[in-house]
Amino acid sequence: MTQQWNMKTFMKGASILTISAIVVKILSAVYRVPFQNLVGDKGFYIYQQVYPIIGIFVVWTSYGFSAAVSKVMASSSNRDEANAKMAIAFYVLTFVSLAVFIFLLVFAQFLANAMGDPELAPLIRVCAAIILMMPALGTLKGVFQSEGRMVPVAVSNVGEQAFRVIVILCGTWLAVRSSASLYKTGEVAIWGTVVGQAAGVIILVLYFRNRFKGEQGKVNRWAVVKDLAVISVSVSASALILLLFQLIDSFTVYKLLLASGYSSNDAMVLKGIYDRGQPLVQMGILVASTLALAIVPLISHQASKKQGRGAEPYIRLTFRTALLFGWAATIGLMLILPAANEMLFETKDGSEALMIFVMQIFWCSLLLPLTAILQGAGKVKVPILLFLAGMSCKVIANYLLVPHFSITGAAIAGNFGFVVIALGIIFYFKKIWALQLASRHFYRSVLVATALMSVVVLSWQLLADGFIFDNFPSRVGAMLIAMTSIAIGAITFLFMTMKLRVLAEREWYLLPFGKRLAIVQLKLHKKKR
Repeated sequence: MTQQWNMKTFMKGASILTISAIVVKILSAVYRVPFQNLVGDKGFYIYQQVYPIIGIFVVWTSYGFSAAVSKVMASSSNRDEANAKMAIAFYVLTFVSLAVFIFLLVFAQFLANAMGDPELAPLIRVCAAIILMMPALGTLKGVFQSEGRMVPVAVSNVGEQAFRVIVILCGTWLAVRSSASLYKTGEVAIWGTVVGQAAGVIILVLYFRNRFKGEQGKVNRWAVVKDLAVISVSVSASALILLLFQLIDSFTVYKLLLASGYSSNDAMVLKGIYDRGQPLVQMGILVASTLALAIVPLISHQASKKQGRGAEPYIRLTFRTALLFGWAATIGLMLILPAANEMLFETKDGSEALMIFVMQIFWCSLLLPLTAILQGAGKVKVPILLFLAGMSCKVIANYLLVPHFSITGAAIAGNFGFVVIALGIIFYFKKIWALQLASRHFYRSVLVATALMSVVVLSWQLLADGFIFDNFPSRVGAMLIAMTSIAIGAITFLFMTMKLRVLAEREWYLLPFGKRLAIVQLKLHKKKR
């Protein structure tokens, strides 16, 4: 049952995970933007207030718990022992799910009151239904991962999101047409997640049928339960941090805006505008989060080798790639944000706050891969303590800044919390590995490429807004400016990255979909000779 990890399996798994992650993120953007357009900022606020409750349990089971199941099953000496561990995992997750289900049903009104909006209680009760899908989803994904079969997991992830998007958009459209209240529309959207999770379970069951063979061997049940708890929390901690920051905002920002003198309606609208930043950040950290998910098993395997280069080349490449694309995404989004804000969400409201908000992409791009590397080496306690410290800073900063700076204060507070985590992770990482993650040439080249991209994009936007697209309707003009700026900025940044050889050709080859970029880079430097 031991999983044999090597470069081939790493690249295959990374490619599959990258494809599914890209599709899922695109689908996520597809539903969030039309959903906000249908229900407005107030309706978006209602949905985003309860979404972290959904997301935390979905991420913990789909990523953390499934990874834990995978690890304990892969360490089994025979099939019977693996079957026993799978059964224990299912029973543990069933117990946890039932406990959370009952808690959400009983305390829904209490949680809604704590958020400052009692009318959110019915939506929280709908969230409870999602929890019931978790035992089958988390266990089955873990089984496939333990066998190195990523296709069923990827298909399930995409299937979940596809059904979710269809139900949310169709249900929201029908609810709006029937003049249902925004709270009732929010309930419909949450039921979309229930349907999506159910679809994911069905997909996995279809892949899994007739695969359960053999008896259940004898294992130390409490040892398995302990491993499942420790591994699931440590693996999912970095993936959960964004959702936990959102949960903090759900319990603080709206109430603080009310306390600052805003009316209930204005506070809801402001919180909805602030929540526009969530899908932007999720798209921005796509590369970092994908690499973090794929690197854990490889780092763990390479670090255990007594001969060869070990894990160091993969650690350096993962860090530099995540930083490179995280930095580019952060600066790029900040440059186009006013136009992108209007293109996606109808107005430019809150663009200044959102420009600060999306800076979280850079900090997350640093901490996600480093946390994954530390987790792969079994170093999990300090990162979790740093996450708790960052969350505490976020809470304190919210209370200090939101009353004075509104949603801009909440955006600053989020960055402050992530800076504390990222710098702490880097400092701790350096204590574990005396390793140079990137050369001075790398940092200089990234800054040069970014500076040129900024000059080119800003120049183009001034020209486009003042002369080329000035006669178009406002939102159409914003869309044209944003889309052309993205294309021009990406081409400029990638060209300079390859011209300055920020990554070597062999390193591009190691990355999913990097082969073509490696070929282009080779051609660019052949011309010099």
